[in-house]
Amino acid sequence: MVKQYLILLGFLLFIFAPLEVVKADSISNEEDYVTTQDIVSDIVFPSIDKRVMKEYGGNAATFGWQWERIVGMHYNRDHSYDVSIRIRVPDHSNKPFDYRQDLVKVRIYPSCDSPKIGCKHDFKIEILDYKHLSQ
Repeated sequence: MVKQYLILLGFLLFIFAPLEVVKADSISNEEDYVTTQDIVSDIVFPSIDKRVMKEYGGNAATFGWQWERIVGMHYNRDHSYDVSIRIRVPDHSNKPFDYRQDLVKVRIYPSCDSPKIGCKHDFKIEILDYKHLSQ
């Protein structure tokens, strides 16, 4: 008798228990993928843009400069980061579709007010060095 009740209870639970089917959609949108380079690029882009305009005289050709890659990243004791970035600047004076390679060294100071770490500064970005790798 108990066996029949257990079978009946199991059958009722099976019928009334919510059976959920989850459909997982694969997302193949590459724009959602974020890397360290994407984050650093968004942070330092305006500062590098101003410096490229200053280096090349602000002509229209410099508007097409491209981020190539991060060459190096170093953490400093004052809670700042030195980031070396290689960029490509269009050189329309020689040949069409020719580029100059430059190296920009940027110091990023994230906002910090911590007695534990010993830092107290607001968010700031400095261009430390700008080198023309190709002439």
